[in-house]
Amino acid sequence: MDLIIGQKPATAAAGPSTQAMIVEGDQKTFMKEVVDASRTIPVLVDFWATWCGPCKTLTPTLEKVVRAVGGRVKLVKIDVDKNRALVQQLASLGLPLQSIPTVAAFWQGQIADLFQGALPESEVKRFVEDILKNTGGAMPGADVLPAAKAALERGDAAEAASLYAEAVANDGENAEAWAGLIRAELAAGNEAAAQETLESVPSPLAEHAEIGGARSALALAVEGRRATAGLENIEQRLTANPGDFEARYDMATALNALGRRKEAADALLEIIRQDRTWRDDAARLQLLKFFEAWGFDDPATTSARRNLSTLLFR
Repeated sequence: MDLIIGQKPATAAAGPSTQAMIVEGDQKTFMKEVVDASRTIPVLVDFWATWCGPCKTLTPTLEKVVRAVGGRVKLVKIDVDKNRALVQQLASLGLPLQSIPTVAAFWQGQIADLFQGALPESEVKRFVEDILKNTGGAMPGADVLPAAKAALERGDAAEAASLYAEAVANDGENAEAWAGLIRAELAAGNEAAAQETLESVPSPLAEHAEIGGARSALALAVEGRRATAGLENIEQRLTANPGDFEARYDMATALNALGRRKEAADALLEIIRQDRTWRDDAARLQLLKFFEAWGFDDPATTSARRNLSTLLFR
């Protein structure tokens, strides 16, 4: 819906400090604070009233999300009771203000999107993410995560941990950021920090696949540390008795800790090949934990999963 004649679309730039990004608006400042400002940055307009119960829930949520995106969007709060003329003018242009709270996103002098009612924080964040995506901006941390992943892949655990921590600070509900931080701390050899981070993951994310993988990686790191400490003894046990499944199981755990994934998987597969039911299916369950920790698209996972299927369904 056009409020004024649109100009050539621009790309949303990172805005200034969030200090000026949350303001009270009225009829006199609407053109400056909303329409003109939307030429360079998306502007959310929160239409609220003192008597509106849902508004008391939504407005703090909006403020939190706007602060979290670090000046990439602006929030203008309009009290509908104090600005009836403005509300009537906007309603005449088609803006549905029969019920509040109503939040309209302005971009290039036009309404880009809107919602009504007190949405939960996750949906407000999604709304803002969509606005930023459609206007060429990005949520904070969007560029950080690829850099963090690249740092971890090249073995720079300290840099990866720093970048993942930044991503978590920017977006505390990003499972990939939390999981990456746990894995980076593990790569740095700091199991205590990784455990503390895991315990700090917000409960709604606890069952996310990314968090599950990081949790398995941490558990395996602890098991692997113990197994590698006794690696010489394990090797001696296997040499003396190749049918010692307990020793082979421990060997698999140690090999995984040493990064020798194929050999670790092969050790467990050999147990399964000889005795599928050994120790209540322990070998298969440990192999599944490997898959979760490695990632289901990891080449070692793909190969071992294929071999496991052959053994189970032959």
